[in-house]
Amino acid sequence: MKKFNIRKVLDGLTAASSSSSSSSSATAQPGTPRENDVVQETLQSEHFQLCKTVRHGFPYQPSSMAFDPVQKILAVGTQTGALRLFGRAGVECYCQHESGAAVIQLQFLINEGALVSALADDSIHLWNLRQKIPAILHSLKFNRERITYCHLPFQSKWLYIGSERGNIHIVNVESFTLSGYVIMWNKAIELSTKTHPGPVVHISDNPMDEGKLLIGFECGVVVLWDLKSKKADYRYNYDEAIHSVAWHHEGKQFVCSHSDGTLTTWNIRAPAKPAQIITPHGKQPKDGKKPEPCKPILKVEYKTTRAGDPFMVLSGGLSYDTVGRRACLTVMHGKSTAVLEMDYPIVDFLTLCETPYPNDFQEPYAVVVLLEKDLVVIDLGQIGYPIFESPYPLSIHESPVTCCEYFADCPSELIPALYSVGSRQKRQGYSKKEWPISGGNWGQGTQTYPEIIITGHADGSIKFWDASALMLQVLYKLKTAKVFERARGKEEKPSTDIVDEDPFAIQTLFWCPESRMLCVAGVSAHVIIYRFSKQEVTTEVVQLLEVRMQCEFSEGDSPDPGGEQTPTLPTPAAPSSPQEAEPLNQLTAGVNSSEGARDNIPCLQVRSSPLKQSPGYQVELVVQLVWVSGEPPQQITSLAVNSSFGLVVFGNSNGLAVVDYVQKTLLLNLGTSELYSPSDPCQRQPRSPRKPRQPSGGFCDSNDGSNNSEDRCKSPTSGSTSPCNSDDERKQNFIEKVKLKSRRFSKTVANDFAKMSRKISSSGEQKLDLDGKDNAFTRSRSSSVTSIDRESREAISSFYFCESFPRKSDSLASPCLLVGTTQGSVMMVALGLQPGGDQKLQQPLSFASCGTLVQLKGGILTMALLDAAGTLLPPSCEAWYDPNASDEEKEKVRRRRPATPPSSQEGQDSQFAVLCSEKQAKVVAMPSQTIIYKHNITEASFVLRADVVQMAGTYCIACFCANGHIMSLSLPSLRPLLDINYLPLTDMRIARTFCFSNLGQALYLTSPTEIQRITYSQETCDNLQEMLSELFTPVETPEAPNRGFFKGLFGGGAQSLDREDLFGETAAGKASRSLAQHIPGPGSMEGMKGAASGVVGDLARARVALDERGQKLGELEERTAAMMASAESFSKHAHDMMVKYKDKKWYQL
Repeated sequence: MKKFNIRKVLDGLTAASSSSSSSSSATAQPGTPRENDVVQETLQSEHFQLCKTVRHGFPYQPSSMAFDPVQKILAVGTQTGALRLFGRAGVECYCQHESGAAVIQLQFLINEGALVSALADDSIHLWNLRQKIPAILHSLKFNRERITYCHLPFQSKWLYIGSERGNIHIVNVESFTLSGYVIMWNKAIELSTKTHPGPVVHISDNPMDEGKLLIGFECGVVVLWDLKSKKADYRYNYDEAIHSVAWHHEGKQFVCSHSDGTLTTWNIRAPAKPAQIITPHGKQPKDGKKPEPCKPILKVEYKTTRAGDPFMVLSGGLSYDTVGRRACLTVMHGKSTAVLEMDYPIVDFLTLCETPYPNDFQEPYAVVVLLEKDLVVIDLGQIGYPIFESPYPLSIHESPVTCCEYFADCPSELIPALYSVGSRQKRQGYSKKEWPISGGNWGQGTQTYPEIIITGHADGSIKFWDASALMLQVLYKLKTAKVFERARGKEEKPSTDIVDEDPFAIQTLFWCPESRMLCVAGVSAHVIIYRFSKQEVTTEVVQLLEVRMQCEFSEGDSPDPGGEQTPTLPTPAAPSSPQEAEPLNQLTAGVNSSEGARDNIPCLQVRSSPLKQSPGYQVELVVQLVWVSGEPPQQITSLAVNSSFGLVVFGNSNGLAVVDYVQKTLLLNLGTSELYSPSDPCQRQPRSPRKPRQPSGGFCDSNDGSNNSEDRCKSPTSGSTSPCNSDDERKQNFIEKVKLKSRRFSKTVANDFAKMSRKISSSGEQKLDLDGKDNAFTRSRSSSVTSIDRESREAISSFYFCESFPRKSDSLASPCLLVGTTQGSVMMVALGLQPGGDQKLQQPLSFASCGTLVQLKGGILTMALLDAAGTLLPPSCEAWYDPNASDEEKEKVRRRRPATPPSSQEGQDSQFAVLCSEKQAKVVAMPSQTIIYKHNITEASFVLRADVVQMAGTYCIACFCANGHIMSLSLPSLRPLLDINYLPLTDMRIARTFCFSNLGQALYLTSPTEIQRITYSQETCDNLQEMLSELFTPVETPEAPNRGFFKGLFGGGAQSLDREDLFGETAAGKASRSLAQHIPGPGSMEGMKGAASGVVGDLARARVALDERGQKLGELEERTAAMMASAESFSKHAHDMMVKYKDKKWYQL
């Protein structure tokens, strides 16, 4: 009789949680001990808390930039309202404006630990950077004017804001209130133009006179405004629109850049015409005519040097006849002009100078160039202007990321080994100087375990990253495309491709940190096995194995699954020995591609020339699936390697194949139906009735690419297909789409993965809106197992090598392979070798399919094995040895993990098989194969990624659902420990790259260029403040430039201005309340008490101190006045006494 145990839902679980409607039941079979009495679980909900830790990569869609020359911190704003701050290597920070509006401009309060951001929604914000997680102190939202430009003078608290109407408002950054002082556009231009001058595009004060403000209007008018007299001193008119203005440090000249590619230089006292007009990239006609117009110069900077010619740096301005030329930065120094081509369009640039004072020689030393997809820093101090080597991980998106894996607490020797081989790959020609953005300090975290992130890319490259201590640094890069021949032109493109673009893209990968074996599967149905070596080697012939995995229901194929049979090569056409990339294949490909059905042709051509392999990962074997009777091979959906057995197994919608990568032979090629026993109740019937609306071409019609759709719809990181491939209607839609494209895919892995997945998941019974966000992946999908309503052919979605009990009668554990499918079946295949033995090198392996172990709802995502104490039993693996070392060294190092197979006494279970699908999790006792725990994870959604991970010394299942919930379940009892609605799935990129790791770590690609790391560990959340880096460090502001004796004597130096007298409420009055709304920031409430760390707190404290000092001075003055009055009174009384008794004799008194 089944006993049900209703478990209490933990506090803190969301009411709308998808698991609130799920059930957790434990069943106890007669004669079986209750497992909750056996395994003592220590994990509690108190061990879990979810928070973001750090974001790595290049800021997605950058829009603006600022630099603090004293703190040496760089800030980058984006079109999505994000702020990224960079200091020295490892010092990074991410924060986000709630509105999500684009950041149009950034201004540092230099050396004050504060930053002002202006957004496209006409709001400005003050950020406090003196705390590890920056917070907004104040915000000001303009209601009637659009912000176009901001300017904050050095060491000033008054911020100038230019608007689209041409007006200039002034904001006190200490209180974030508007001043009553306003410069109206009509007062500024008066009668100089007959029309509205357009938006304000530039504001700056004269370096030598703070009382003079230079205002640039879009139409070409520049006004020098006297702040004290509130009128224009000079107006400068030019026919072309202005984009930017730059001062000479002496304040006597300024330069304007214009829309026709010209630069005009003006003397401030000669407004009639420019002192000089040049067109840097214009062709100069010989007859003295005006040069041809060029593209607009979007920005110009004018920087002087004490010993030498000034630098003029500009972007844009190229000639119109340079069609297709890349964006350029021009550096003009004396008579030389250098044009520096950039890989991407220029968003903004800044010239870094030695001094923060605008009235001194600037001494520029570098230029920071913000591109659409890169950040470049140019050294102005060396000949040829070399670039600095960036210490930031900004190359994640060098090629679009297609899959991702995360390994926390991996062997400590891995990072040094990868770094040693990766350091030889570094480019040459960088500047010899140190990286100039060097502010901030590293965190003082105590977590020191090694962490490695592996990213697979669309160009076939794989990158290994050191992710320890919340940092990210590239260790090593592997290019898998080197194994194949490349088509040199479009006309040479092989017709056997099954993808139009990125044929080398990484689909999924499997890495064994202990043995360092790496196996990757690509979108062109190829698998490459790599070994790690520290020695360089030249491979004369790349070892190739071609595998024919055909549709199991094609004509002439009659599946004959036998539960206990041991087929060695069920598919006779499959080659059993290594094949070289022979010209015969090329000839066959040519014949078959011109006319007739393609057959036995791989999608890619393996290179025939010798391959020089540098130290690092070197090719051991290439496995390629071939075309079968005109049908392209199906993409690989799952992958696993076992170094102890020397086996690699991979599967797709046709079945699975097992390859011995040591002997380079194919050992097993099974159709999915052959895995089932003949009497298996879960077996799919090969010829189920089809609905009339489906195509009549049989199952092989769907071979056109229906399962490529599964690949695109899956998260390759988990090696499993998404459940959205299970409905007939979705398959039908996708098949028809593929047929329309002549059985070829149009695909860019980075983007079309998501598009196709959305299209597949939007069809069928869900009827989803393609633009829907929150509800796009949350509706229920049928998980019925009827063969009429679902596609009969199922794909392999997951593998797990283990040493377990294939049959209920077994008493000794033996090597096994767990196989999970997209239909929720978990099957066990017995491997005919002893655990840890070497006899497989002498005799062939045998295999026995033991039928279905258990059935779950939804596709299988992950599988694992626990011992009787609840400890994870990882797959056996061998220790790493260098394959190119001598035989003696190999034997010395090559040791297999000692095999201690658990025995099972009659009637007792010694293992737990943990199985997790898209809908539920089950724990099965072995060898009795009794389901002892079951938990329905979600009903309305589906799980995208699930991993068995280590937490607080024990293990649990971590899940990420399509509805955004992150959950964890205890093992083996499957108690809910965490359920937080974190991130609604709005992009398939997240589904494809989300992965969990040990010790409460997880990550996903939050944008095409950025990795977001999160933690679900309470301990890590508690220590996060210590681990994060500090942006602000106390630094003394450099001394102001010396005015010199004669300048001080004759008044030639910089003129200061008391802005408080001009802009304060006493002199200027109050601004209109309807103009802007002040919004206190979340950081200012707490911050003004202890905020102390903020600039506003410092200013407020200084103000209070001044008030107290003034009060004390006032009291002292009052006391002094009282003493003086007392002294005067005494003197008067004394004088009166003297007058009274002046003429009297002594005897008259």
